[in-house]
Amino acid sequence: MIKTLHKMGIRSSFLYTCGIASIGLSFAAWASSLALETTKGIDRADRWGIFVGQWAPTFFALGSGLHVEELRQELMEQRQIPEREREPVRAPAGAYGS
Repeated sequence: MIKTLHKMGIRSSFLYTCGIASIGLSFAAWASSLALETTKGIDRADRWGIFVGQWAPTFFALGSGLHVEELRQELMEQRQIPEREREPVRAPAGAYGS
């Protein structure tokens, strides 16, 4: 999925921006629900704020994955290794206590 997003032209900085924006939008959703839906009470406002606030970790996680993919792509371009000869990076034997 990360490689597909990278091929689509989506960059990590865009997803980081979306994560930060969703934090602000979460507060705005909470405040506007609290002000506009006075008969529904604070519980409904809290649910709206939490719902939108849950988007931020997803955007940050996808942004981190894309950042790693961008670095990998940059490294491969510097090395100028043809795509068919590239192998995934593997940990050295015994690196994790095995």
